[in-house]
Amino acid sequence: MFYHFKSRRTAYGLILFFIALSGFAQMPIFKRYYIADIPGLGWLAQFYVTHVIHYGMAALLLGLGMYVAVDYFLAHRSSSSKSGTINRASRLTLSAQVKIISLAGLILTGCFMVIKNLSEVYYPHGVIIGLDLLHLLFGMVLLGATAYTWIRRRTWIR
Repeated sequence: MFYHFKSRRTAYGLILFFIALSGFAQMPIFKRYYIADIPGLGWLAQFYVTHVIHYGMAALLLGLGMYVAVDYFLAHRSSSSKSGTINRASRLTLSAQVKIISLAGLILTGCFMVIKNLSEVYYPHGVIIGLDLLHLLFGMVLLGATAYTWIRRRTWIR
């Protein structure tokens, strides 16, 4: 049922929307610029609510990413074993490579930020600021690449 491409794309879009929204909401910009005062958006100013949403969406993104990666490699392996050559039509596009690199950067910096939140772990302030900025940078690159591919109607695979 979830194998259908359109449902994967819809799930990815929803997850990406909520993970970006909750990520930006953890910075106090929605409260500072009175966006949280709009009826129905007050939860955007609640740090722990957005924190839980962000972690939940990150877990869903990891699960969806693993599912798609396994599906891609199994389909690629079966097509190349039948023909004896690598299927050139299933190569990743440049925008897909940018998205994968930014997702990997988000996962790596996100893992370090989760570790940073443990009570036994101490990171110097410069490392924390660097992690925050790198995480934000990877997030902005992913959002930019996603917007580009959405507007230009590009796919992940050639």
